[in-house]
Amino acid sequence: MFRKIFAGVIGVIVVAAVGLIGFLLVAPPDLLRVGTNYSAKIVCSNVFLAGRDAGEVLAEDVQAPGHPLLRHISVTVDEDERAVDARLFRFFAPARSEYRPGLGCTNVHGAALSDAEFEPVTADAQGLWPEGNEVAPSQDAEIDAVLSDGALLGPGYRAVVVVRGGRIVGETYAEGFDAETPLLGWSMTKTVTAGLIGTLIASGEMTRDGDLTGSFPAWSEDDRSAITVEDMLAMSSGLEWNEGYGNVTDVTSMLYLTDDMAGYASNKPLAAEIGAEFTYSSGTSTMLSRRWQDVVGDDSLSYPRDALFGPLGMSSAVMETDAEDTYVGSSYMYATARDWARFGQFLLQDGSWGGARLLPEGFTDWMEAPVAASEGRYGQGHLWLEGARNGAQFADAFWMRGHDGQSVGIFPSEDMVIVRLGLTPSDLGYSALPLAEALIAAFEG
Repeated sequence: MFRKIFAGVIGVIVVAAVGLIGFLLVAPPDLLRVGTNYSAKIVCSNVFLAGRDAGEVLAEDVQAPGHPLLRHISVTVDEDERAVDARLFRFFAPARSEYRPGLGCTNVHGAALSDAEFEPVTADAQGLWPEGNEVAPSQDAEIDAVLSDGALLGPGYRAVVVVRGGRIVGETYAEGFDAETPLLGWSMTKTVTAGLIGTLIASGEMTRDGDLTGSFPAWSEDDRSAITVEDMLAMSSGLEWNEGYGNVTDVTSMLYLTDDMAGYASNKPLAAEIGAEFTYSSGTSTMLSRRWQDVVGDDSLSYPRDALFGPLGMSSAVMETDAEDTYVGSSYMYATARDWARFGQFLLQDGSWGGARLLPEGFTDWMEAPVAASEGRYGQGHLWLEGARNGAQFADAFWMRGHDGQSVGIFPSEDMVIVRLGLTPSDLGYSALPLAEALIAAFEG
């Protein structure tokens, strides 16, 4: 009798195990797919854009700071096909990210990528940064002391660049990273998206009060037709959105489970009165990318290079797309710390560079004007004000900010830009504000 019961229990366990394995193979839960797609994407971009080792990226960038489940993900790099595949427990929830020159890496979910690719900006200018890429050695012991303080740099820092008076006056890099390493800006990409829109406003091809129904025709059938570019830049569109990370939410579904990210975000209904509530949304910025690309037309994939990166000498900068060739203007831009500093300096100079005006006069003043619905935390053009304006020395400061501790602080009164890049999860509580305070004090000293 015992043997029969034991055999029956084992049989049930085997059947359940086989069923679970079959389920994971055929229809893995979305949470597992988010994990493998995230892993494939991060490894792909860092291998093919930054030239880093795949195993190191998986261990340090994906597994160490992430969900425990990520520790059971493995990746395979195919150099010939320029692709990275990821799986959980080597079999489940397969994901793939493919690289294209000039466009970086893209997750694919059954779709075939277009043949689009192009050469990046060439770096042939000579001389001191920002005209060239030469940096004079630091002569300031106080600045060097600040840039040697691990507490100020923060856990997981990878690069810090300090610009004052239009020149780099100090920089430091963590072991394994240097001035030539492209680093992911995450949501700092949003501000670059606002800058691209600004160039089109300057040329008269877009307006801040223009609607978006040209890119999202379904909106013409309901109240979403009243949403303007300005509403979207201010994160006050009224559209439903969940920006939570660490689970399956709107932002992780958009970034890791769909080929058409702008289409996914544009299907969200209104959840609030337009302009009345502040809702931070990566879907918003990706939809704005789709809009400006539709305005530009056939040359939209080369437009960031032609309109901004080329003129600013940002030779390392690469924005990445989804499988529909929409730039992921919310999250995916890689650039060296020096090139991120170039963009910060560009904003400090009110959108002018090398004697040419690329943004409308006063556009950056408009970008940093507080959004009423944000209670002063956010500027109208994808910029952060929260935490930047404490104290007289920060009265006019504003920030580009991104996931895991990325920031570009712009301090007009100090004629200064501070770039800080790294891998610093928010639960560590790091802020770049003390670093800025220490640098300002060092200059005053």
